[in-house]
Amino acid sequence: MRALYLDCFAGISGNMFLGAMLQAGVPVAYLEKELKKLPMADEFALDVKETQRKGIHSLYVEVNLLAHGEKHHEHHDGEHHHAHRSMKDIRELIEKSSLNMAVKQQALAIFMEIAQAEGKVHGKPAEEVSFHEVGAVDSIVDIVGAAICLDYLEIERVFVSQLTVGSGFVKCAHGLLPVPAPAVAELLIGWQTERGTEQKELVTPTGAGIVRALGIYSESLPKGFVTECIGYGAGSHELSIPNVLRAYLGEYNGAVDSKLSIIEANIDDMNPQIYGYLYEKLLAAGALDVWTTSIFMKKNRPAQKLSVLTAEEKKSACIGIIFAETTSIGLRIMPVGERLEAARHIAKVETKYGVVNCKVSAWNGKLCSVSPEYEDCRKLAAEKQVPLKVVQQEALRVLNERLGV
Repeated sequence: MRALYLDCFAGISGNMFLGAMLQAGVPVAYLEKELKKLPMADEFALDVKETQRKGIHSLYVEVNLLAHGEKHHEHHDGEHHHAHRSMKDIRELIEKSSLNMAVKQQALAIFMEIAQAEGKVHGKPAEEVSFHEVGAVDSIVDIVGAAICLDYLEIERVFVSQLTVGSGFVKCAHGLLPVPAPAVAELLIGWQTERGTEQKELVTPTGAGIVRALGIYSESLPKGFVTECIGYGAGSHELSIPNVLRAYLGEYNGAVDSKLSIIEANIDDMNPQIYGYLYEKLLAAGALDVWTTSIFMKKNRPAQKLSVLTAEEKKSACIGIIFAETTSIGLRIMPVGERLEAARHIAKVETKYGVVNCKVSAWNGKLCSVSPEYEDCRKLAAEKQVPLKVVQQEALRVLNERLGV
C-alpha cells in the first residue's frame, strides 16, 4: 500500500506538510486546480518557492490573501487578522465545494480533531468553536490542501516520528501562550514528543491536527517500508537546525503494529436513512471498516447489528460518534487477535471512457484481486451515457492486458 513516513525532527505545520508533498511529486498546478473548488477560492493565491534550510533544498508554501485586488502575505508563525470561522462554517464551506468525497472527509476529520481540542480548552462544544489561527484562510488551505495531496498520492497509511514541539511562548489571538499551545498539547496527548533546543513554536495546531487525525506512531521507518522518494517542506523560522519536515514516500508491505477492536451495537429503533451518514462519519474519524448485519431481536423484532473495526487510537472517537448519532445506549467491544492484509496498490488505467483507478492486491507475491474503483466507473458511466458494467469491464480488460493476465 502507498504510505508516508513523516520525520518531524523540526516539528510540523500545515505549510511544511504541503511543501514536502509538492516536492515528493504532487504537481503545483494540480493542487491549485483542486483548491479552486473551494467556495472561497477568490480569497487567496498559492505561492510556492524553492529555498534552502541549512543547505537542504526544500519548498516553502505561502498563502497570499487577496482583498480588493491586493495581496496580504500571511506567515504560519505570526498573528492572523482574518474573520473568524466556526466549525459549522468550515463544515458548510467544505461540503459545498466540488472536491471529491475522500478529500472532503479527510479535511473534515482533521478539522474535527482540532475543533474538539479547541472546544475542550475553551469549554465549548466542537461545532460552536470559533477558530482564530486555524479558521484563517491560510489554515483552511493548508488542511484541505493536505487532503488533496494525500488523495493524489493515493496514501493509505501515514506514519509519524516523535514530534519536536519547541519551547517558550507564542503570540496568538488570546495573547501569549506557552509552547506547545493548549490546543496543540491536547492534540498530542498520548504522542511521543520532546521540547528540543529551539525556543519557537515548532508544532502548529494545523500540523498537530494532521498528526492526530491521520498519524500512526513509528520511532523510525517502519519495517516493510520501501522508500521511493523524499520531499522536504520548509518552515517559516530560521533555526539552528534545518527547519524542514522530511517526508518519505513509498510502498509499505508490513503489518501495522496497532491493537484492533470491533465495536458492536444491536439497533432496532433507528431511522435507516441515518446509516449512510453514520458510515461516512465513522470512516472519516478513522474507522478501518464499518458494516451492518440484519438480525432479529427480542419479540422477533427486525434489527441491525452495527459493527465497527477500529485501531486503538481511533476507538474513543468512534465510540463518541456511535453514541451521538445512533439510538444505542450500550456497546460491545471485542479485541481482534490478528488481521492480515494483502499487499496492494492503486493502478490508474486509461480506458476509452476515461481514467479509472483500480485496486490491485497480492498475497505471497501472487496476484489475488483486481477491482476497478466503483466511484470512478459510476462517474464515467454517467458522463458517457453507457452502462456502469461496461465501464467496469473495460477497465478490467485494459488492466489485465497490462498485467498479462
